[in-house]
Amino acid sequence: MKKNSKNKIYSTYAQSLYQAAEDSKMLDSVCKDVELLSSLINEDSQIISCLNNQIWPIASKLEAVSEISKKLKLNKETVSFLNIVIANRRVSDLAGILDEFGHIYCHKHGVEEVEVMTAKSLSSAQDSKLKNMLEKKLAKKVLIKYTVNPDLLGGLIVKYDSLMIDDSLKGKLTRLEIMMKGGQ
Repeated sequence: MKKNSKNKIYSTYAQSLYQAAEDSKMLDSVCKDVELLSSLINEDSQIISCLNNQIWPIASKLEAVSEISKKLKLNKETVSFLNIVIANRRVSDLAGILDEFGHIYCHKHGVEEVEVMTAKSLSSAQDSKLKNMLEKKLAKKVLIKYTVNPDLLGGLIVKYDSLMIDDSLKGKLTRLEIMMKGGQ
C-alpha cells in the first residue's frame, strides 16, 4: 500500500476519533488516553503484534481490549474507537492513527510540535527549562517529542516547522571539519 493511502487511513480514523471526542465533550480525556496508548505502543511493539494476530478471533481481541481499558481507565470514546480499529482490522495502523490524532489536536489548539534529539535523556528540570524557553521563543505552547541518540555525543537537535537547530557536539565537530577542509 502506498504511503499516501496509509496517511489517508490515519487521517480518516484520527479525524473521526477527534470529532467523536469533541462531540461528547471528552476531548481532553481522549487526548490523555491517546498519549498513554502511544507511549505503551512505543515501549512495547508486541502489543500491536498480539492484537494484529490473524489467528486470534476478533471477539477475543475485543474482550481483551475491554479488560485492558478498564485497568487503564480509558474513556468510553477511546474504547469505542479501539473496538472499531480492531473490528476493521486496522490494528497495524494504530500507531500512525494515534500520531495523526496528536497532530490534529496540536493544530486545532495552536500547539507547536517540536522534535528534540538528545544524546541522553533530560532531567525533569532540563525538560522544563527547555520547554519554557521554546514556548517563549515560539510564543505558543509546545509539545516536545524526545528521541535519544547517543551518537550526538552531547547537546541536542531541535526541529519545528521546517527549521532545525543543530547544537549537538557531533554537529559542531562536523561543521569544524568542513571549515578545516576549506568548505563553506
